[in-house]
Amino acid sequence: MKNKISASLMCADFFNLKETVKLLEKHNVDYLHIDIMDGKFVPNLGIGSDCIKALKKHTSIPFDYHIMVKEPDSIIDLLGIRENDIVSVHYESSSQIQRTLDNIKKYNCKVMIAINPATPLCVLEELIYYIDGINLLMVNPGFAGQKMVDNCKKKADKVGRIIRKFKRDDIIFEVDGNISFEHAKMLKQFGANMFVAGTSSLFLDCNLEQNIGKMQVALEE
Repeated sequence: MKNKISASLMCADFFNLKETVKLLEKHNVDYLHIDIMDGKFVPNLGIGSDCIKALKKHTSIPFDYHIMVKEPDSIIDLLGIRENDIVSVHYESSSQIQRTLDNIKKYNCKVMIAINPATPLCVLEELIYYIDGINLLMVNPGFAGQKMVDNCKKKADKVGRIIRKFKRDDIIFEVDGNISFEHAKMLKQFGANMFVAGTSSLFLDCNLEQNIGKMQVALEE
């Protein structure tokens, strides 16, 4: 599976968001990572449905939704999910996670389970044949600019082993949080194939065009 970049829009300059998205499109960035937060499941607020609708008018890049909301079923229908989009929900966010995954599947998109640094990986064994991907959080979700949680490198290795154990080589293995150029190189060795790029890479030092190229090279090496 080709390594893919998902550009984290919460790290972008919102005053120049339209120009940023056009530049990402010009350089063939694979996904726009949309963080949706409610201030309850995580202590921050994210991009709302009106902003999402506006974005869709200006780009053909598919969306990579990361839903950090208590009981996400309440907002899924507001997002305008398309068939080529990806949607990640946290195991802990829903009282009935399988029902939530079913609710997302009705849009014929890719559905993924998001795993926090402290979420036990045994949950994957119950869901591995029911999902299209895993979004492994390398930081505790909610804020940009954090350092990687210490145990997450080993956790990424364990996720790769679980994927191989269950012979799910087709699965999306996304890593999210403090994905620098060097971290991307390391994590792809564990089997990661989608990389959420934000303040540690794409939006580092305000040189977006150069940083896109650097990330693409890092993932090809």
